[in-house]
Parts: sequence; C-alpha cells; structure tokens
Amino acid sequence: MTGSDQAQAGTGIEGMDDILGGGFERDRLYLLEGSPGTGKTTTALSFLIQGAKHGERCLYISLSETEEELRAGAKSHGWSLDGVDIFELIPPESLLDEQHQQSLLYSSDLELGETTRMVFQAVEEHKPARVVIDSLSEIRLLAQSSLRYRRQVLALKHYFSKVRCTVILLDDLTTDTNDKTVHSVAHGVIRLEELLQDYGAERRRVRIVKYRSRKFRGGYHDFTIKTGGLEVYPRLVAAEHRTLFDRAPRSSGMPGLDALLGGGIERGSSTLVLGPAGTGKSLFTLCFAFAAIARGEKAALFVFDEELGLLIDRAKPLGLDIEAMRDAGSLTVVTVDAAELSPGEFSARVRATVDTKKIRTIVVDSLNGYQAAMPDERFLVLHIHELLQYLNRQGATTFLTVAQHGLVGDMKAPVDVTYLADTVLLLRYFEARGEVRRAVSVIKKRAGRHEKTIREFTIDERGLTIGEPLTQFQGVLRGVPEFVDNKGAILGDPRS
Repeated sequence: MTGSDQAQAGTGIEGMDDILGGGFERDRLYLLEGSPGTGKTTTALSFLIQGAKHGERCLYISLSETEEELRAGAKSHGWSLDGVDIFELIPPESLLDEQHQQSLLYSSDLELGETTRMVFQAVEEHKPARVVIDSLSEIRLLAQSSLRYRRQVLALKHYFSKVRCTVILLDDLTTDTNDKTVHSVAHGVIRLEELLQDYGAERRRVRIVKYRSRKFRGGYHDFTIKTGGLEVYPRLVAAEHRTLFDRAPRSSGMPGLDALLGGGIERGSSTLVLGPAGTGKSLFTLCFAFAAIARGEKAALFVFDEELGLLIDRAKPLGLDIEAMRDAGSLTVVTVDAAELSPGEFSARVRATVDTKKIRTIVVDSLNGYQAAMPDERFLVLHIHELLQYLNRQGATTFLTVAQHGLVGDMKAPVDVTYLADTVLLLRYFEARGEVRRAVSVIKKRAGRHEKTIREFTIDERGLTIGEPLTQFQGVLRGVPEFVDNKGAILGDPRS
C-alpha cells in the first residue's frame, strides 16, 4: 500500500475522495444511504475493489442481493471482483442443495441475533480490512423496534472497532426514511440522491451529512453513473484556486474592435457578448478564439445551442476553419446536450480543459443553453459566478454569449449576468437607408478605458469587419436612428 492509502481508505472514486477530504478514516463505521438506484452498491464495490488493489482483504456481506447479481453489476462496469469475498445471506432457492458450501438463511425466518451472529462469523472467517453490509433495511425490519435496532447497530460498531475494520453500512431508505438512528452512531454519513426532471435525464447528487473530526467539502455535489463507476464532480469553490499571470490585453485580431475595446481583452477576464438572435454573437467569440490560436495559444469552444456541423459550415466561408483547427489540436470543441448534462459535470469539463489541456481561451455559446441545462436550479448566477471566478484566477480569458428576446428596441435577457462579466459587448440591429444593419458597442469594461462610441460592423465573405464610429447617428440602440449635425441637431430621417 502507498503511504496515503495506508493512512486513509480511498473509495476508488476521485471526486468522492476529494469531498471526503482524502477518503475514509480507517477502522471506523460509515453509513451510505440513498433510495434504490442512486448508486450505493456501485460505490460500495468501488470501495472494496480499491482495497483489493492494495492487497487488503475485502468482504461484501449481502442481505438483499445475490452474489450473481453483484458480479453481474461489477461486470457491467468492466470490474473484476478478484480479491473481494462475497457472503450472501439470502441466496435464491435454486442454490439450496447439499453440495453448496455457502451459508444460507431467510431473514424473515430467523431472529435478529442469529443474523448478527452469522455476520460476525463471516468476518472471523475472512478477516477483512474492509467490509460492506448491504443493507440495513433488513436488519431494521428484523429488529421491529427502534431501541433493539439501535442496540444491534451499536453491537456491530463495537465489534468492528475491535477487529479493526473499515465498514460501510448501506441503507436503501425503504423502511423508514426518517429514522436517524445510525446517523448518531456512524463516524460519517454520505447521502446519495436522485432528482427527476420534467424533461431529460435524471440528475444525481451526493452530500456529506456528517464526518466526525474531519474537514470535508460541504453542500451538494453532482455525480453520474457511467461505465466504470461513479464520477463525482466536487462543487467548484473559486477561492481555492489562484495563480499568477500577465494581465496584459490580448488583441482580437481586428483593429476596429481593438480600438473600441481600448486595446483588446485582458487575460484573466470574462467578456459577455449580448444581443438578439442573428447579430453575430458566436462569430465575435470565434474571432477572439482564432486570434488566440494565431498567437500560438489553444482555445476551447463549448457549444450548447447549435449543431456542430452547421456551425462549421457557417464559419468556413468567413475564413474561420473550425474543423482544421480542431484536427490540428489548437481548438477543442465540445458539444453540450443541455437535457443530459448537470451543472457540476459542465463545470468539471471546463476545468479539465484548463487544468489538463492548459487551455487559456474559453468560449461558452451560450448561457441560454446553460440555463436550459438547469431549469429547476435557483442558483444559476452563483454557478456562473464561481466558474468565471475560477477561470479568471487561472488566467483564462472567457467569452460568453447571451441571446436577448426581441430584435430591436427594448430587449431583455433570460438571465442577467452583466454584473459578473468584466467586459460587456452589446450587439444591435438598426435600420438605415432601407437596410437592416448591425452595430456594436462596449457598455462595460472593468480593466482600462474603452471607446464610448457605437461602431457599425459587417459580416460577409471577408469575415467580420468593424467600421468607423457612427458619429452622425442618434438612436442606433433603439433600432431607428436619426441623422444629427456636429452640434447634435436632428437633420432628418436617414431612411429618406
């Protein structure tokens, strides 16, 4: 065993060990509770397999599942249970024959004391360092009273403490969800939950309810069950991540836009591109990403709202070859299905691009899709705040888009995060000389000065072109401007 694993009993789940503060303290009793289907058995098997990898004797005592079911579940994850002993107390009737060497009993036909005795007997025989008992619901039913149930749990705790075992008790909460008897006895309590959405995949989350004498990561943490076991996404706390970097502004690759921005966008800042549908928000963010690639850096694009093939086809005539950059390894493109992804998993994916791939230009297109990924979440802005703060402190330059409702005039965004972003670019349609045109302005920039003007921009075969300031227009942001002279007097309707 390694020194760290010797000090603590790891679960074999990286994110779970993170929120536990490194894993389980050895020779203690823990409770893992959750409704059926939340991943308790998968977590327990991962815990035992991790012990077996380090040469520890491991024992799974099952009062509810057969050995065949456990091995099938492990096989579905590509796991081998070599080194893990399984002791089942209620096997199927087909195995009742004289040749079978396994101890058998029906919990409904035996007293609680006999069940407990057989558990102790299995431990004496196998002498494990790690034990899982599945599940407490059977023991609770046998006990028939809260007092007797508590005494049996205490008996288990004291016994395992003497034989120096790290024990996980599983509780499927099928008998009494309000019974907190084991909470007061266990050294630590972990709760797994499953949340059903009105549309899309179910969401799962984990919370450390209690852990004596140990600092742990509190609150809810999203997790998924995939082939290979649980993936836990610890809640992002931006204050824990700080680095030193050069905050000098980076060019957008377009002189007109750089002039509007006062020289460019500072590294380690966030930029929000705001505007109605079709104004070119995605194109603006792509230009920033390609400018970073031209400087020899790498960029990542997280796409919520658009089919990737369509985005590639739209960008190529404008001189932005997404496919070529992706194949060259300069651009990482991740398409995100809002109905299938939890906020925690999305944050983990973004973090991986920064921590593992060392990417420092991040594009999220768009926050409308991010909001759709968490329709029942009341804390969307807090999620975004922590993610942006983390990216800023890692020296990453982040670009986000938000589509506003409407086309001209007074428009509203479904989520207001303008106060979180360091820079806000506002895109607008306006009418002039019988044409629908586009304008861009900077309405906020925390770092340094910027132009207060409004500039027209065009999108054609040359790509994105930023024009000169619209000094002789008034009311561009309303959508129907008027000509004015140098003194500000209205000269007439520009459409005439």
